[in-house]
Amino acid sequence: MTLSTIGFDADDTLWQNEAFFRLTQAQFVALLADYAEQDHLEDRLLAAERRNLGHYGFGVKGFVLSMIETAIEVTEGRVPASVISELMAAGREMLRHPIELLPHAREAVEALAADHRVLLITKGDLLDQERKLAQSGLGDLFDGVEIVSDKTAKVYAAIFARHGTAPEQAMMVGNSLKSDVLPVLDVGGWGVHVPHGLTWALEHADPPQGHARFYQLADLGGLPDLVGELLRTHNR
Repeated sequence: MTLSTIGFDADDTLWQNEAFFRLTQAQFVALLADYAEQDHLEDRLLAAERRNLGHYGFGVKGFVLSMIETAIEVTEGRVPASVISELMAAGREMLRHPIELLPHAREAVEALAADHRVLLITKGDLLDQERKLAQSGLGDLFDGVEIVSDKTAKVYAAIFARHGTAPEQAMMVGNSLKSDVLPVLDVGGWGVHVPHGLTWALEHADPPQGHARFYQLADLGGLPDLVGELLRTHNR
């Protein structure tokens, strides 16, 4: 077996991300508490996010637009301008939040970069993802960076081909089963799920129980050993 390429997701795999969305969502709920209950506001916001993905894509900007849209809807157009202003300010603050690397992120990428092609494969707003990568201090470790609008089997196949790798020689590591694991398994690659304590509702998916190329790790610290064991097992 040849495992030549290892892809890493970014948000909530290498560094914290969802926590900042949760904090801003709590602020959104507080600002609109006079108009609706928390559960109702969160349900309406999630519905708006799902509805708007095709228009705005993933990331902070789409999230802020969905909050504003929801605020207009639940107040029947009576939302104060001051609330809209505060939601926009909260979005700008999200775009400035400092990068907090997750445990073992640097060590895992460094260890695997010694013998493999390592790629960063992430989705979301281009400028924000570039900012986070630059601030993470990990940028020089990657052989390639791919910032895409969505993660599908077709997108992964194209990325691997662009980097001279057959899908069966590639592995993807990430916190989202839906975006980081299942599409790569579909094209014949290896998928490694590293769960995060906070997962966006639209990223939930059932694990592919019994799939020969699916693995789950508690954190990135076990990734180099897993890769080494796979190579030893399959090359006996």
